[in-house]
Amino acid sequence: MSVLTLASIHLYPIKSLGGFSVNEARLTDRGLEHDRRWMLVDDAGLFLSQRELATMACLHTSALRDGFRVMDVRDGATLDLPWRISEGGDIGARVWDDPVPALIGDPSWSTWFRERLGRRVRLVFMPDATKRPTDARYAEGLTSLSDGFPYLILSQASLDDLNARLEERVPIERFRPNLVINGGAAFQEDTWKEIAIGAVKFHLVKPCARCMIITTDQRTGERGKEPLRTLATYRRDGEKVLFGMNAMGDAPAMVHKGDEVTMLS
Repeated sequence: MSVLTLASIHLYPIKSLGGFSVNEARLTDRGLEHDRRWMLVDDAGLFLSQRELATMACLHTSALRDGFRVMDVRDGATLDLPWRISEGGDIGARVWDDPVPALIGDPSWSTWFRERLGRRVRLVFMPDATKRPTDARYAEGLTSLSDGFPYLILSQASLDDLNARLEERVPIERFRPNLVINGGAAFQEDTWKEIAIGAVKFHLVKPCARCMIITTDQRTGERGKEPLRTLATYRRDGEKVLFGMNAMGDAPAMVHKGDEVTMLS
């Protein structure tokens, strides 16, 4: 058997915007440090994503020393933001059916996003005091502003298998993983229950069902039919198309690019 290693680590500071890779990351009680602690919401406080606003795909992030930068890849416009805020107006935000008490960021930040996206939005932050539980049917714990669980794990071999079936390859960023595993066989993660990345245990709890976001070009915001159409031919389970595994991780801890991955169960 080939040695499995952690190929890459990905953070997404603002839910549904482009992320970036790092060489190491800290695990917190709700996911990787700085991962999906910000989000854009509508006037009712409901989260917005590329499902409703495909042009969110054109807003990419990169790390700064004391925060991060958002750049619109269409024209190079940028906005620098802190990793966190401790003050701001309170808002009763929501992710799906989950109430998420949040802090409203500086009004000028929301204005920048409105101009970029052509829609009234507000930028909000999830403070540590907000505790959002995962779905207890699958795992007991907390998550950030993710769709449901703190980590998404995907094998590079799974993406390679998919790309071998496509006329035009798609990059890993379409699938928004946090942890990408190198080595082994395609879709090996389907059968994993518990793994160790370095010395850190991760519990794989639920397959990830895919939506139209993976058909969205992450530089132009244009939608197509692939790779969802091809995935549906061999990764369908009822009405869902599955790719990658949602997971929980033991915290506090650190993971590093290149860490060896071992199967525990």
